[in-house]
Amino acid sequence: MAVRGYVLIETDVGKAKAVGAAIREIKYPNAEIKSVDTVTGPYDVIVQLEAEDLDALGNAVTEAVQKVPGVQRTNTCLAVRLG
Repeated sequence: MAVRGYVLIETDVGKAKAVGAAIREIKYPNAEIKSVDTVTGPYDVIVQLEAEDLDALGNAVTEAVQKVPGVQRTNTCLAVRLG
């Protein structure tokens, strides 16, 4: 079963647009970028990411998203099914 995460990203000042564009181009094995939005508020970019499993999602964040130039910090929120 696939897992979904929302990656909340803080960028360097003035880099949100470039970070968002770079993340849209990421291709990572066993993971897929579903959406990338530049936002206002405490975070600059929010990414919706789906992967085969939790390990694949974590690897995509640490090995791809966090290595994009201009990314300062990430906070990943996992989607859960309640009920």
